[in-house]
Amino acid sequence: MAGTDHRRDCIKDGPIVILVNPQMGENIGGAARAMANFGLSKLRLVDPRDGWPNETALANAAKADHIIHNVEVFETLEDALHDVQFAFATTARHREMLKPVRDPVEANKSLHERARGGEKVAVLFGRERWGLTNEEVALCDEIVTFPVNPAYASLNISQAVLLMSYEWMQACIEEGERPEKAFETTESEKATKQELFLLFEHLETALENEGYFRPEAKKPTMVENLRNIFQKAQLSRQEIHALRGAIAALEGRKGRPRTKK
Repeated sequence: MAGTDHRRDCIKDGPIVILVNPQMGENIGGAARAMANFGLSKLRLVDPRDGWPNETALANAAKADHIIHNVEVFETLEDALHDVQFAFATTARHREMLKPVRDPVEANKSLHERARGGEKVAVLFGRERWGLTNEEVALCDEIVTFPVNPAYASLNISQAVLLMSYEWMQACIEEGERPEKAFETTESEKATKQELFLLFEHLETALENEGYFRPEAKKPTMVENLRNIFQKAQLSRQEIHALRGAIAALEGRKGRPRTKK
């Protein structure tokens, strides 16, 4: 098939698929099968309900064993995102957040460009019954939603993974049919999610100490708004260091706090 070699080149650095609190082994296996169909291989699970490994997942993966055997399992979403530099949250529900919302075509073009530019990217999928929480969506950079029948908008997890994986493949094919583009490198590497989470922790602790979060009942919303501001900023590591230095100065410290390992 024409273009096959080009497609393999651009698939190998595809996005990480993250399933948050998946409840059924059948859906994990189905998601792995969908990924294998379209060249994705990196699967992470956050707190799977029935634990891991899961024989039902393996049985339903339809020989996508290479994905199942290399699954990474994390206790929290923050841990699963620790080395990710850009993440999409998939959702069918309207979210009152100031985040860009893309369709799968737009989202995968963005993911492809970022991956080819050296960024580690991911796509989050929520629970079978109610998807992702607002707090989980807030940890991501942008939202992707599917153009489905509004009267029946619910998608099975493996179906959602299939749609995103297919559009990823399409983005790769389109890129392979065009002359290779040169990707410019930047002097300052984009921050990882772990570095961003540490900034949140530092800023929120400093604000808490100064009595910023008043009234207490509004603290969760205030924290969410602050986090969304920094998520949209697409901060580099250098910018993270500068912000933490500024916060430390306002705290009266002589230097920045040490970064946690």
